[in-house]
Amino acid sequence: MGKYITRRRFFTGVGATLAGTLLYANRIEPHRVTIVSRELPIANLPKDLDGKILVQISDLHIGPTGDDYLRSCFRLVEGLNPLLIVITGDFMTGRGSEEIAHVGSLISELKTPPLGIVGTFGNHDYGPTWAQAPIADKLAETLRDCGLKVLRNQLIDVSGMQIVGMDEVWAGKFLPQAAFEDYDSERAGIALSHNPDTLDRPGWGDYRGWVLCGHTHGGQCKLPFFRPPFLPVENPRYTSGEIDVGEGRRIYINRGLGYARRVRFNARPEITAFTLRLAEN
Repeated sequence: MGKYITRRRFFTGVGATLAGTLLYANRIEPHRVTIVSRELPIANLPKDLDGKILVQISDLHIGPTGDDYLRSCFRLVEGLNPLLIVITGDFMTGRGSEEIAHVGSLISELKTPPLGIVGTFGNHDYGPTWAQAPIADKLAETLRDCGLKVLRNQLIDVSGMQIVGMDEVWAGKFLPQAAFEDYDSERAGIALSHNPDTLDRPGWGDYRGWVLCGHTHGGQCKLPFFRPPFLPVENPRYTSGEIDVGEGRRIYINRGLGYARRVRFNARPEITAFTLRLAEN
Protein backbone atom coordinates (compact mmCIF):
# COMPACT_ATOMS: atom_id res chain seq x y z
CA MET A 1 0.00 0.00 0.00
CA GLY A 2 2.84 2.36 0.88
CA LYS A 3 4.51 1.83 -2.48
CA TYR A 4 1.23 2.46 -4.30
CA ILE A 5 0.73 5.76 -2.51
CA THR A 6 4.35 6.75 -3.24
CA ARG A 7 3.90 5.99 -6.94
CA ARG A 8 0.60 7.80 -7.08
CA ARG A 9 2.11 10.88 -5.46
CA PHE A 10 5.08 10.68 -7.81
CA PHE A 11 2.96 10.60 -10.94
CA THR A 12 0.65 13.24 -9.53
CA GLY A 13 3.66 15.47 -8.94
CA VAL A 14 4.99 14.83 -12.43
CA GLY A 15 1.60 15.63 -13.94
CA ALA A 16 1.28 18.83 -11.91
CA THR A 17 4.79 19.92 -12.91
CA LEU A 18 4.07 19.24 -16.57
CA ALA A 19 0.76 21.09 -16.43
CA GLY A 20 2.39 24.04 -14.68
CA THR A 21 5.20 24.15 -17.23
CA LEU A 22 2.75 24.11 -20.14
CA LEU A 23 0.68 26.84 -18.51
CA TYR A 24 3.79 28.98 -17.97
CA ALA A 25 5.01 28.40 -21.55
CA ASN A 26 1.65 29.40 -23.00
CA ARG A 27 0.28 32.08 -20.68
CA ILE A 28 3.24 33.73 -18.97
CA GLU A 29 6.59 33.60 -20.75
CA PRO A 30 5.31 34.72 -24.20
CA HIS A 31 4.57 38.11 -22.61
CA ARG A 32 7.39 38.20 -20.04
CA VAL A 33 9.57 40.74 -21.81
CA THR A 34 13.17 41.34 -20.85
CA ILE A 35 15.13 44.49 -21.71
CA VAL A 36 18.72 43.69 -22.67
CA SER A 37 21.02 46.69 -22.24
CA ARG A 38 24.47 46.58 -23.80
CA GLU A 39 27.00 48.70 -25.68
CA LEU A 40 27.40 48.70 -29.45
CA PRO A 41 30.90 49.89 -30.41
CA ILE A 42 31.03 51.27 -33.94
CA ALA A 43 34.14 52.44 -35.79
CA ASN A 44 34.17 56.09 -36.89
CA LEU A 45 30.94 56.82 -35.03
CA PRO A 46 30.08 60.54 -35.13
CA LYS A 47 30.65 62.18 -31.77
CA ASP A 48 27.03 63.36 -31.65
CA LEU A 49 25.89 59.72 -31.57
CA ASP A 50 28.33 58.48 -28.92
CA GLY A 51 26.37 57.49 -25.82
CA LYS A 52 22.98 57.65 -27.52
CA ILE A 53 20.44 54.80 -27.42
CA LEU A 54 19.45 52.65 -30.40
CA VAL A 55 16.62 50.20 -29.67
CA GLN A 56 16.13 47.01 -31.65
CA ILE A 57 12.86 45.09 -31.69
CA SER A 58 12.03 42.21 -33.99
CA ASP A 59 9.47 39.57 -34.96
CA LEU A 60 6.30 41.38 -33.90
CA HIS A 61 4.08 38.88 -35.75
CA ILE A 62 1.12 41.24 -35.68
CA GLY A 63 -1.97 39.10 -36.12
CA PRO A 64 -1.43 36.18 -33.74
CA THR A 65 0.39 38.37 -31.18
CA GLY A 66 -1.91 40.31 -28.89
CA ASP A 67 -2.32 44.04 -29.57
CA ASP A 68 -2.41 45.09 -25.92
CA TYR A 69 0.79 43.18 -25.25
CA LEU A 70 2.56 44.87 -28.18
CA ARG A 71 1.30 48.26 -27.05
CA SER A 72 2.85 47.61 -23.65
CA CYS A 73 6.12 46.71 -25.39
CA PHE A 74 5.96 49.98 -27.33
CA ARG A 75 5.60 51.89 -24.07
CA LEU A 76 8.70 50.10 -22.72
CA VAL A 77 10.62 51.06 -25.86
CA GLU A 78 9.58 54.69 -25.55
CA GLY A 79 10.63 54.71 -21.89
CA LEU A 80 14.21 53.96 -22.97
CA ASN A 81 14.34 57.35 -24.76
CA PRO A 82 15.92 56.00 -27.94
CA LEU A 83 17.39 58.24 -30.60
CA LEU A 84 16.63 55.59 -33.21
CA ILE A 85 14.52 52.40 -33.41
CA VAL A 86 15.22 49.49 -35.78
CA ILE A 87 12.78 46.64 -36.45
CA THR A 88 14.37 43.56 -38.00
CA GLY A 89 11.50 41.88 -39.78
CA ASP A 90 8.40 39.72 -39.42
CA PHE A 91 6.04 42.61 -38.81
CA MET A 92 3.04 40.35 -39.37
CA THR A 93 1.79 36.80 -39.81
CA GLY A 94 -1.34 36.04 -41.81
CA ARG A 95 -2.98 34.03 -44.56
CA GLY A 96 -2.37 36.82 -47.07
CA SER A 97 -2.59 40.61 -46.96
CA GLU A 98 -5.45 40.79 -44.44
CA GLU A 99 -3.18 41.98 -41.58
CA ILE A 100 -1.56 44.88 -43.44
CA ALA A 101 -4.02 47.57 -42.32
CA HIS A 102 -3.77 46.14 -38.80
CA VAL A 103 0.03 46.53 -38.94
CA GLY A 104 -0.28 50.14 -40.05
CA SER A 105 -2.74 50.95 -37.28
CA LEU A 106 -0.62 49.36 -34.54
CA ILE A 107 2.78 50.62 -35.73
CA SER A 108 1.33 54.13 -35.80
CA GLU A 109 1.02 53.86 -32.00
CA LEU A 110 4.80 53.53 -31.60
CA LYS A 111 6.17 57.01 -30.97
CA THR A 112 8.77 57.98 -33.55
CA PRO A 113 12.12 58.96 -31.95
CA PRO A 114 14.26 61.89 -33.19
CA LEU A 115 16.11 59.87 -35.86
CA GLY A 116 13.11 57.80 -36.88
CA ILE A 117 12.23 54.13 -37.21
CA VAL A 118 14.05 51.93 -39.73
CA GLY A 119 12.91 48.44 -40.67
CA THR A 120 13.66 45.52 -42.91
CA PHE A 121 11.52 42.55 -43.90
CA GLY A 122 11.39 38.93 -42.72
CA ASN A 123 9.95 35.79 -44.28
CA HIS A 124 6.44 36.22 -42.81
CA ASP A 125 6.20 39.67 -44.40
CA TYR A 126 6.08 37.87 -47.75
CA GLY A 127 2.89 36.00 -46.93
CA PRO A 128 2.21 32.37 -45.96
CA THR A 129 4.49 30.92 -48.65
CA TRP A 130 7.26 33.42 -47.75
CA ALA A 131 7.62 34.37 -51.42
CA GLN A 132 4.65 36.58 -52.36
CA ALA A 133 6.26 39.88 -53.34
CA PRO A 134 2.95 41.76 -53.89
CA ILE A 135 2.11 41.26 -50.20
CA ALA A 136 5.49 42.63 -49.10
CA ASP A 137 5.19 45.54 -51.53
CA LYS A 138 1.80 46.49 -50.11
CA LEU A 139 3.11 46.18 -46.55
CA ALA A 140 6.10 48.39 -47.41
CA GLU A 141 3.77 51.08 -48.75
CA THR A 142 1.66 50.99 -45.58
CA LEU A 143 4.71 51.23 -43.32
CA ARG A 144 6.11 54.14 -45.27
CA ASP A 145 2.77 55.91 -44.86
CA CYS A 146 3.35 55.48 -41.10
CA GLY A 147 6.72 57.23 -41.44
CA LEU A 148 8.81 54.06 -41.11
CA LYS A 149 11.82 53.75 -43.44
CA VAL A 150 11.73 50.27 -45.01
CA LEU A 151 15.11 49.16 -46.39
CA ARG A 152 15.10 46.44 -49.04
CA ASN A 153 18.72 45.99 -50.09
CA GLN A 154 19.19 49.72 -49.54
CA LEU A 155 21.43 52.12 -47.66
CA ILE A 156 20.45 55.33 -45.91
CA ASP A 157 22.41 57.88 -43.92
CA VAL A 158 21.10 58.64 -40.44
CA SER A 159 22.89 61.56 -38.79
CA GLY A 160 26.25 60.49 -40.23
CA MET A 161 25.81 56.73 -39.67
CA GLN A 162 25.13 54.43 -42.62
CA ILE A 163 22.34 51.89 -42.14
CA VAL A 164 22.23 49.03 -44.64
CA GLY A 165 19.03 46.98 -44.69
CA MET A 166 18.82 43.58 -46.38
CA ASP A 167 15.70 42.11 -47.94
CA GLU A 168 14.47 38.61 -47.07
CA VAL A 169 16.60 35.62 -48.08
CA TRP A 170 13.79 33.02 -47.99
CA ALA A 171 11.88 35.14 -50.49
CA GLY A 172 14.90 35.12 -52.81
CA LYS A 173 15.31 38.88 -52.33
CA PHE A 174 18.64 38.99 -50.46
CA LEU A 175 20.94 41.13 -52.65
CA PRO A 176 23.89 42.32 -50.54
CA GLN A 177 25.89 43.58 -53.51
CA ALA A 178 23.11 46.05 -54.28
CA ALA A 179 22.74 46.99 -50.62
CA PHE A 180 26.44 47.78 -50.19
CA GLU A 181 26.97 49.39 -53.59
CA ASP A 182 27.39 52.87 -52.10
CA TYR A 183 28.75 51.84 -48.70
CA ASP A 184 31.79 53.79 -47.49
CA SER A 185 33.99 51.61 -45.27
CA GLU A 186 35.70 54.72 -43.88
CA ARG A 187 32.48 55.88 -42.25
CA ALA A 188 30.31 54.50 -39.44
CA GLY A 189 27.74 51.89 -40.35
CA ILE A 190 25.55 49.04 -39.18
CA ALA A 191 23.55 46.46 -41.12
CA LEU A 192 20.13 44.90 -40.59
CA SER A 193 19.27 41.41 -41.80
CA HIS A 194 16.30 39.43 -40.52
CA ASN A 195 17.80 35.95 -40.97
CA PRO A 196 21.30 35.43 -39.48
CA ASP A 197 22.00 32.68 -42.05
CA THR A 198 22.66 35.50 -44.50
CA LEU A 199 26.01 36.03 -42.78
CA ASP A 200 27.14 32.75 -44.33
CA ARG A 201 26.18 33.89 -47.83
CA PRO A 202 28.58 35.71 -50.15
CA GLY A 203 28.24 39.38 -51.01
CA TRP A 204 29.21 41.20 -47.82
CA GLY A 205 32.39 42.47 -49.47
CA ASP A 206 34.59 44.58 -47.19
CA TYR A 207 31.84 45.33 -44.67
CA ARG A 208 33.29 45.16 -41.15
CA GLY A 209 30.88 45.82 -38.34
CA TRP A 210 27.63 44.81 -36.64
CA VAL A 211 24.68 43.06 -38.23
CA LEU A 212 21.44 43.13 -36.22
CA CYS A 213 19.19 40.12 -36.81
CA GLY A 214 16.06 38.39 -35.54
CA HIS A 215 14.12 35.40 -36.92
CA THR A 216 15.12 32.68 -34.42
CA HIS A 217 13.00 33.73 -31.39
CA GLY A 218 15.96 32.44 -29.39
CA GLY A 219 14.83 28.91 -30.21
CA GLN A 220 11.43 29.75 -28.68
CA CYS A 221 11.42 26.62 -26.49
CA LYS A 222 14.53 25.02 -25.03
CA LEU A 223 15.62 23.23 -21.90
CA PRO A 224 18.22 24.96 -19.70
CA PHE A 225 21.83 24.19 -20.70
CA PHE A 226 20.70 22.53 -23.97
CA ARG A 227 20.48 23.80 -27.53
CA PRO A 228 16.98 24.41 -28.88
CA PRO A 229 15.49 21.29 -30.51
CA PHE A 230 14.33 23.41 -33.46
CA LEU A 231 15.82 26.50 -35.06
CA PRO A 232 14.66 28.01 -38.38
CA VAL A 233 18.26 28.46 -39.52
CA GLU A 234 20.88 26.31 -41.24
CA ASN A 235 23.70 27.34 -38.89
CA PRO A 236 23.05 25.96 -35.37
CA ARG A 237 25.30 28.65 -33.86
CA TYR A 238 22.70 31.27 -34.62
CA THR A 239 20.38 31.15 -31.63
CA SER A 240 20.50 34.52 -29.85
CA GLY A 241 22.82 37.22 -28.57
CA GLU A 242 26.25 38.26 -29.83
CA ILE A 243 28.26 36.02 -32.16
CA ASP A 244 31.58 36.74 -33.83
CA VAL A 245 31.28 35.42 -37.40
CA GLY A 246 34.80 36.39 -38.46
CA GLU A 247 36.13 38.75 -41.12
CA GLY A 248 35.49 41.68 -38.81
CA ARG A 249 31.73 41.06 -38.61
CA ARG A 250 29.69 40.44 -35.46
CA ILE A 251 25.99 39.74 -35.27
CA TYR A 252 23.45 40.33 -32.57
CA ILE A 253 20.34 38.13 -32.71
CA ASN A 254 17.30 39.57 -30.95
CA ARG A 255 14.85 36.96 -29.58
CA GLY A 256 11.85 38.90 -30.87
CA LEU A 257 8.68 40.09 -29.20
CA GLY A 258 5.90 38.11 -30.84
CA TYR A 259 4.95 34.66 -31.96
CA ALA A 260 3.23 32.80 -34.74
CA ARG A 261 2.18 30.28 -32.05
CA ARG A 262 1.82 31.45 -28.47
CA VAL A 263 4.47 29.41 -26.70
CA ARG A 264 7.90 30.21 -25.24
CA PHE A 265 10.07 28.45 -22.72
CA ASN A 266 13.51 29.62 -21.55
CA ALA A 267 13.58 32.11 -24.46
CA ARG A 268 11.89 35.23 -23.17
CA PRO A 269 10.84 37.97 -25.61
CA GLU A 270 13.37 40.76 -25.90
CA ILE A 271 13.81 44.47 -26.36
CA THR A 272 17.46 45.36 -26.96
CA ALA A 273 18.73 48.80 -25.87
CA PHE A 274 22.12 49.50 -27.44
CA THR A 275 24.27 52.35 -26.21
CA LEU A 276 26.22 53.52 -29.24
CA ARG A 277 29.96 53.87 -28.57
CA LEU A 278 32.87 55.05 -30.65
CA ALA A 279 35.00 51.94 -31.11
CA GLU A 280 38.72 52.10 -30.58
CA ASN A 281 40.70 51.18 -33.68
